Amino acid sequence: MRVLLLGGTAEARALAKRLHPDVDLISSLAGRVPDPALPEGPVRIGGFGGVDGLRKYLQDNVITAVVDATHPFAATITANAAQACVQAGVPHLVLARPPWLHGSALVVGNDREAARTVKDLGYQRVFLTTGRSGTAVFKDATAWFLIRAVTPPDADSLPKNHEILLSRGPYDYGSELALLREYRIDALVTKNSGGAMTRAKIDAAEHLEVPVIMVDRPALPEGVQTVGTVADAETWVRSL
Repeated sequence: MRVLLLGGTAEARALAKRLHPDVDLISSLAGRVPDPALPEGPVRIGGFGGVDGLRKYLQDNVITAVVDATHPFAATITANAAQACVQAGVPHLVLARPPWLHGSALVVGNDREAARTVKDLGYQRVFLTTGRSGTAVFKDATAWFLIRAVTPPDADSLPKNHEILLSRGPYDYGSELALLREYRIDALVTKNSGGAMTRAKIDAAEHLEVPVIMVDRPALPEGVQTVGTVADAETWVRSL
């Protein structure tokens, strides 16, 4: 058995640690983040070239199972993996961390809806945590933005009034509370990523009664098998 683990998340690293070295495992990272946290075991970095490229990789490397433990918003690779595995006849599992409960958050369907909501409701000091690719839709906004990301967004995608905060989680409640207060944030825009690493900003915003605009997750490909925990993913792999 040889397993391809599509990773880049804490869950993927935890699964690789559980499976290595007694399972022949190759972890794949997209390569978009410089100096990424690497999992245990062999690692490949870079894209596959769409569905056809991934199917060829599966066949050329005699992959017998695929676990997709990418970020919940990595919709393209998740869709490509589902299709390539069907075409190659390779068992396929999606490890999807549970989403956050919405609570009092205003849920929107995509980044563009989030930008429209910020404008329509007149927020002026926004904590934007949708990642480097989520800034372009706010480019023409008049509000001020504190933009937190792991890597700098493209300069031509940034709103006029902003400050960049480069950092990588996990984040704790006390620090997030202090951050919201220091920058006098009046709205938080985030994606429903789920997990504990970045949950604290939601809890801090709710404590301060700062409105939360939450971008909902993209739907998973129809018919894919999913689990919500690393332990369940390990069980699936070891049962093959």
